[in-house]
Amino acid sequence: MNRFEYIVVEIDGDYAHLKRTDIESEEMKLVARALLPPEITEGTRLLYEWMSYSVME
Repeated sequence: MNRFEYIVVEIDGDYAHLKRTDIESEEMKLVARALLPPEITEGTRLLYEWMSYSVME
């Protein structure tokens, strides 16, 4: 299964703007906050694998 690393760049109401950190990319991904861990803040590092997001320590 694919594994991707992101950082939360901005929280905008019910959505968060994520940027990939495991590759060079300026593209942002818009994700509903309901799909993300509730404790996220701007700057939180996330791991996406097995179709779910988790906070990276």
